[in-house]
Amino acid sequence: MIEPRTRAWWRATLALCLGSFTVFINLYVAQPLLPAIRESFEVSTLAAGSAMSVSMLTLALSLLFYGPLSDAIGRAAIMRVTLVLASVCTLVMAFAPNFASLIALRALQGFLLGGLPAVAIAWMGDEFDKPALLLAVGLYISGNTLGGIGGRVIGGAVAEHWNWHASFMVIACLSLVCTSIFWRALPPARQFRPSPLRVGKAVRDMGGHLRDPRLIAAYLIGGFNFFIFINQYSYVTFRLSEAPFSLTSQWLGLIFLTYLGGTLGSALSGRVAQRLSQPVCMMLGITTLMLGSLVTLMPSLIAIIAGLTVNAVGFFLAHSMASSWVGRHAQRARGSASSLYLVFYYLGASLGGLYLEPFWARWQWGGVVAASWLVLAGTLSVAAWLWRRERQLIERGATA
Repeated sequence: MIEPRTRAWWRATLALCLGSFTVFINLYVAQPLLPAIRESFEVSTLAAGSAMSVSMLTLALSLLFYGPLSDAIGRAAIMRVTLVLASVCTLVMAFAPNFASLIALRALQGFLLGGLPAVAIAWMGDEFDKPALLLAVGLYISGNTLGGIGGRVIGGAVAEHWNWHASFMVIACLSLVCTSIFWRALPPARQFRPSPLRVGKAVRDMGGHLRDPRLIAAYLIGGFNFFIFINQYSYVTFRLSEAPFSLTSQWLGLIFLTYLGGTLGSALSGRVAQRLSQPVCMMLGITTLMLGSLVTLMPSLIAIIAGLTVNAVGFFLAHSMASSWVGRHAQRARGSASSLYLVFYYLGASLGGLYLEPFWARWQWGGVVAASWLVLAGTLSVAAWLWRRERQLIERGATA
């Protein structure tokens, strides 16, 4: 087993961080380009937003496929091949002749991008001892965040100087370079032992998770919070690209630096959870997300940036608690329980635009915020239910 801070540990960890970075620069590069895509193809905001939502949808579905497959054939091959093919998809997008072909390529790319997130933690679990795993996972998640920010900032900056086609070309070239380094740097798996692909057992495990109300609650909280959070970013690009702000692609890309608030939210989650129960931490995160959304109603760019930053703090606080709640309370097959959380998470992201679009069309940003509050009030209620249930179980245990 690989031990922490050894040469092999650094090599493997940095390779997986680079792979994670590559996945998320490709997934999120389209977000600051949505106004430009809308104008280029003369489509509606909902149609343009599907350039993000369709890839989220197929990524969510792919998680159900790659996990069991990797148990049978190995993790490294899946990560390497899917990264190469996803990068090629980005390059082909730069030459998409029409909107339908662009969306088809984004759908295919989303399915390919799921290959690494679905199995990276499992690869670490196979090869690292426990201390090495705990250290590596934190760095790996930071790769997710940096990739999400990098894709948006780079994509927006390139589009500002050239066009959205060039953004895809630059990201594709960067991805291919990163993938080639990942391909060489990832050490060969030495602890992996293949197991038969047992679809029936996987389905039974999933069914068991979906019958556990505590897990269902966490799935709903994670899915519906992301349903709102990520799609607010899509619609705020439309808001800020219009008068009185009239921001260009470069500046729209920089708006996503507010995502760094999520780094703070994730870092705070561990400390807050030492003093408050996990459901209370979820409630605190959701309330913070609701308050940040209100701040964005102010007709000031500074206030909007502040509100989005507060949103990121609240969202990632709740997300960290909900995802860890699943790992703590799954009775068996914790890997599939966590994968199912990610399925709800990315399904929420893919469907949020369909919900927010009528509110945007009728009431613009004020409608988006009002619609967000309706959903967040629901997830807050679910978190409150978890809190009451946990208190009842503690009281029963004390009585017994």
